[in-house]
Amino acid sequence: MPESQRLAGKTAVVTGAASGFGRGIAERYAEEGARVAVMDINADGAAEVARAIGNAATAITVDVTDGPSVEAAMRSAIEAFGEIDILVNNAGWSHPNRPIMEIDEAAFDKVFAINVKSIFHFTHAIVPHWRSIGRGVMINIGSTAGIRPRPGLSWYNGTKGAVNTLTKSLAVELAPDRIRVCGIAPVMGETALLETFMGVPDTPENRARFVATIPLGRMSKPSDIANAALYLASDEASLVTGVNLEVDGGRCV
Repeated sequence: MPESQRLAGKTAVVTGAASGFGRGIAERYAEEGARVAVMDINADGAAEVARAIGNAATAITVDVTDGPSVEAAMRSAIEAFGEIDILVNNAGWSHPNRPIMEIDEAAFDKVFAINVKSIFHFTHAIVPHWRSIGRGVMINIGSTAGIRPRPGLSWYNGTKGAVNTLTKSLAVELAPDRIRVCGIAPVMGETALLETFMGVPDTPENRARFVATIPLGRMSKPSDIANAALYLASDEASLVTGVNLEVDGGRCV
């Protein structure tokens, strides 16, 4: 492999990798020499991404809200690769942008299960493995919503605030095990959840109104998040842990 590959010889698990940020991260990791487990509840989508990546990828179906499903998926990844160096907890969901009283309990439970409880399940599934090999890197995809919350997404904002805090807490607790834990907080991006976040039709006019709140003048793209995730996973970040890296064009300033 070329020496320029920053993840040469490493292995990674990326959840929610059938589309959006997760797909971008999985593809970037493979480009940089990693073997990647493309995990998603969408089995066909995960398989399509893995096929597009090629021999460096394997597709694994998982329900991130279900402990036994996560345990089985992680066993499959370890069996496929031998060891897992990197875990990206990217799978996420949002309720529609609506006032707090219009979001029912089922939607509340679902958003917390996918965005927060999934980290609980994956931590339980992978930390024993990392302790056995003496290393590991966890990257949690949070959001600017957990730093600069706005009306209409209150319960979603709460999940991302939890992700940001969990990232710091896990980083401190797992540091003695040589396990790094970092977070990424993207600004709203060009993904399938865009219209859900905006709460209005995805029109050029509505995009322009939101983009006007971002100092650098554009939304995030999967490549922006993938590049941040590449740095945090690489040996270049060997002394970096507990950070929530804002990839937001200045929105949180």
